[in-house]
Amino acid sequence: MHDNALAEQQPVVLASTDEPAGGLQEPGPNGACVQSGQPQTLRSGSRGIRSIEVGGALLQVLVRHGRPMPLKDLAGLAGMPAAKAHPYLVSFGNLGLVEQDPSTGRYGLGPFALQMGLTALHGLDPVKVAIKEITSLADEISLNVAIAVWGNMGPTVVHLQECSKPMHVNMRPGTVMVPLMLTATGRVFAAFMPERMVGPFLLREQSEGLQSSDLANVFSPSSQADLIRATREHRMARALGNPIPGINAFSAPVFNDSGQLALAITAMGPAGTFDTDWQGSTALRIRQCADTIENRLGNAGGL
Repeated sequence: MHDNALAEQQPVVLASTDEPAGGLQEPGPNGACVQSGQPQTLRSGSRGIRSIEVGGALLQVLVRHGRPMPLKDLAGLAGMPAAKAHPYLVSFGNLGLVEQDPSTGRYGLGPFALQMGLTALHGLDPVKVAIKEITSLADEISLNVAIAVWGNMGPTVVHLQECSKPMHVNMRPGTVMVPLMLTATGRVFAAFMPERMVGPFLLREQSEGLQSSDLANVFSPSSQADLIRATREHRMARALGNPIPGINAFSAPVFNDSGQLALAITAMGPAGTFDTDWQGSTALRIRQCADTIENRLGNAGGL
């Protein structure tokens, strides 16, 4: 069995919206805006601003594609000519929703898009509950502790709680924990998410294993099955020393009141002081924290 640690990509982006406290402004008889009597809600079929929806297609393409794109390809997938797409991208760039790589000219999601996505993910109750619990856990076990949820590019870190000890771990909110089999967090999601969601990721990793002798042992179907079986057996995953040498990690699943995987909590730190025993104090405390979060989410009976 192969134990490994952390990897990173760009994060998934979700949208959020705000409205005035007293309701939305509505056009009056003479075209002036008046305050509506009741707060308005977003609903399908409501009248919106067409140009925003047209430009939003560009953002949707960038989210689906998952990496920076040339203008021509981006515009084509959004169903518009490049000349029409460019002004939208300029405005999105001014807002920080899109950024252009100066060396390649390609367009990708910008820093404000990341902030929007993380804000939306933080709005989930399980994340808020987990943040409260891991705040004390990090200092108690002297390890950094991360919270990850499933996004359209894989397990995505939405919060990182650093312990009081100085520690250099290449992770931040927005990090995507793929390949799944190279991270403790990824293995938790591979073991407990529906196969229809993680299956495409595992097949892709099997293909990558055929092209690299270094990854073949980890990404082969039999190795994947062994790692997933061990994760289910221990109800947590462990990664030791790779791809970041000297960094170990334990990750535990957290299930919601419906028995579905809501998130994973992952503790990581230097190999020299990391207790790797499945039955050791570190693993036990992480499991206890996951159980506490589950209880607060209404899953008192576990799976």
